[in-house]
Amino acid sequence: MAKHLGPAGLLALLALLAGGPFSGGIAARAGTPLAIGCTATTDCASAALGVEDGIFARHGLDATLTLIGLNSNIPAALMSGSLQIGGPTPSVFLQAVDGGLDLVGVAGASSTSPATADTAATVVRAGETVKSAQDFVGKKVGVPGIGAFLDVLFRRWLIGHGVDPAKVSFVEVTFPTMNDVLKSGSVDAVVTAEPVLGRIVRAGTGTVAAEFLADVPPKEPQILYAATRAWAEANPKTVADFRAAIAEAASAVNADPDRARAALSRFTKLPLDLVRTMKVSVSDPVLTEPGLAWWVDTMKKQDMLQGSLDVKALLVP
Repeated sequence: MAKHLGPAGLLALLALLAGGPFSGGIAARAGTPLAIGCTATTDCASAALGVEDGIFARHGLDATLTLIGLNSNIPAALMSGSLQIGGPTPSVFLQAVDGGLDLVGVAGASSTSPATADTAATVVRAGETVKSAQDFVGKKVGVPGIGAFLDVLFRRWLIGHGVDPAKVSFVEVTFPTMNDVLKSGSVDAVVTAEPVLGRIVRAGTGTVAAEFLADVPPKEPQILYAATRAWAEANPKTVADFRAAIAEAASAVNADPDRARAALSRFTKLPLDLVRTMKVSVSDPVLTEPGLAWWVDTMKKQDMLQGSLDVKALLVP
């Protein structure tokens, strides 16, 4: 499975540097045990604040939030029982289901918004001239995983601007090496996100050529909360309690992003001063059929899904 990383507001650079796929965690002790896993992104702010502020506990849940190094590890962790609920990107979730894993969406975590569209972009190497999508033809572009969230959405942007992605050479480049790879000329551009995006631009290594998230409709899912179908069907009350807690936490995140940043700092073990520089993704607890259908359509157009997925069946009622 390709490596998939989170969308707008990514802290994936530092997550990758944290060590293994599971490290750290915060917990709230009360009620039904519930293991939740997320990568180090602001997209899971509702889960982080839910634990930090005791929201899960008030809804009868003894929630433990564990830091996952790579988003693509989440489906396997759900299937193994290491997690009961995880926060995959839609591309990770749908490819896992397409590959035969019986997963379902439990709730929404975050959604796209014009307010956070500038947190990801394609950056071209200093000296390269890229004024339109057509100028990417023949270029070598580094992405944080073939088929990753950012890769999928950049290819969508190319298609929307009349460019066949097959005419662009894509290679995998990890977030920590993007600045150096771009500077060396090994690639002509990279598809990246904050905080790496800002660091590349400030260093003068590259310039922003395409803020492709600006072309994504608002309120499409960025991260969703998922579980195995077997667990969700066996634990309907826990699912209901989780949804209620996430809805309350999402409202708190959107109303007070600074409180969310403090919770994220503790969860990710990152300095609060660094987290304060990040835009917090819009928390959106509602996961809809049209939202997942949008991703299915987007991925089908890129030949990323082989089977026919019943979107309605992928959501817990």
